[in-house]
Amino acid sequence: MGRTRGSITIQDVALAAGVSVSTVSRVLNNKDDVALETYERVRSVIDQLGYASSLAARGMRSRRTNVIGLIMPDVASPYAAEMMRGVNGAIAKIDYDLLIYTNGNVRKSAFAERDRRFVMLLNGGITDGVIVVTPAATHFPSRAPVVVIDPNNETPEYPAIIATNREGALEVMRYLIRLGHRRIGYITGRLDLISAIHRLQGYKEGLTEAGIPVEEALIQVGDYTTEAAVECARALLSLKEPPTAIFAANDMSAMGVYRAACEAGVSIPRDLSVVGFDNLYEAALMTPPLTTIDQSISEMGALAVDMLVRLVRGENLENHQRVIPTRLILRQSCVPVQQSKTHARNTPIESK
Repeated sequence: MGRTRGSITIQDVALAAGVSVSTVSRVLNNKDDVALETYERVRSVIDQLGYASSLAARGMRSRRTNVIGLIMPDVASPYAAEMMRGVNGAIAKIDYDLLIYTNGNVRKSAFAERDRRFVMLLNGGITDGVIVVTPAATHFPSRAPVVVIDPNNETPEYPAIIATNREGALEVMRYLIRLGHRRIGYITGRLDLISAIHRLQGYKEGLTEAGIPVEEALIQVGDYTTEAAVECARALLSLKEPPTAIFAANDMSAMGVYRAACEAGVSIPRDLSVVGFDNLYEAALMTPPLTTIDQSISEMGALAVDMLVRLVRGENLENHQRVIPTRLILRQSCVPVQQSKTHARNTPIESK
């Protein structure tokens, strides 16, 4: 009885082609150091034996899979949904498929090692190139193209997309200060990311520009998650002189501020003005609707697809780094400080 397609192993392919197992593996992974004659012979044997009818085998037959990889730390968050919306819209217009890879939790450890492993896995013959969102790594072991959204260094070695984070944060601070706020709390994002560093810079520059001293007690280190922001907001609201406004580094952190304020009986915006950053779809549905900075997340995703496909096709990019302008979206989560009621300035809220 003959062997089934599923029982054919890489060792069988190597034996039939007269090459080593490592050579077969290099052909499957689209390595460039395999002689064309050897490559064609291994390809023929794989076709004859029916070995590995997978994305890797499809890539081996044409040196292309027509699949783009998207690596994200978490696909359940509103930020991820907005990003995927842009990527999906761009993919729908071209002859490519999308493969999404995630470890399911932005708070898991070993970020950099995880990012490198995912890129190596997908760009090892499964995809033609990958888009990596908010990576911790700065270098990826990949010969296939890589495009990064929200890199974690000033001069990324890969094509990258980033928003005007410092300018956006500075615009928020100028707005809050125009409303009369001087005690403005801040919840940072992941400080291994340039976006978080630049937003913190914008916060501090806004205070300095207005002649307001920077108070470290008003700065809480978050990680762009709602859960961390709840704890940060509780700490800010527990100060002897709590802030009259809190600027959260992203909308998901602003959601944490809303939750902590609700627990503490603090009314937004009557007692506390709140601003976010991202302009997620959910921001307009919050109660009250959240004032925030729009950084065109969907556009970032679509632009990343365009850049990656150009690289896959061997085209040159006009700009190695694309900068997306930000803009302030005014809603109902902020009021002038003189209209707000002094909320427990003399009776700080107990931290829970």
